[in-house]
Amino acid sequence: MLDHVAVVLADRGYAGTRFADVADASGVAVSTLQGYFGSREDMLVEALERATSLAVTAMHEFVRRFDDPWEQLVAMVDLGLGTGTPTWRMLMEFWTAAARDAELQAHAGVLARRYREPFVDAIRRGTAAGAFAPRFDAASIAEVAVANVVGLLYPVVLGHLRPEDTAYRDVVIAQLAFALGADAADPPGMPPAPPNN
Repeated sequence: MLDHVAVVLADRGYAGTRFADVADASGVAVSTLQGYFGSREDMLVEALERATSLAVTAMHEFVRRFDDPWEQLVAMVDLGLGTGTPTWRMLMEFWTAAARDAELQAHAGVLARRYREPFVDAIRRGTAAGAFAPRFDAASIAEVAVANVVGLLYPVVLGHLRPEDTAYRDVVIAQLAFALGADAADPPGMPPAPPNN
């Protein structure tokens, strides 16, 4: 049921999602939705919390596939940059609602920390193994990498940018390699340097 709420939210927005819309999408009667959730706001908060928690959990499961810290970082960047527009829309609604709702804001803070953990972990593992010589602390590098990914939300949702039509990914990867002191080694996943003229 909450998955249907998240889909309607992504389509209609936080303010425009009603019990009737969710009932139409899910086939569940309005009275059942009201009885289960109580209020429309409670329904939306539960759906947003669940959808965002599932996304972070899926990312944590995804990164377990990678032993190599650099490959893990590149894979996480690629995963984030590959986020579909419906998911970006749902996240936009979540963060907008969290700006006005203390419960959602607290949940967003927990999720933000969980989302950054694998980035920080990969940076620390790579540093300990001697693969990275970071120019900055691990938390700051992770913060910038994540900001480069989530910063796409509004341009993508508004249709102003399609990252696959630009060198956006290559710039993010090059920036990450520079911050890690890994640029000279031309790590896998790093685009080739342009020829010097």
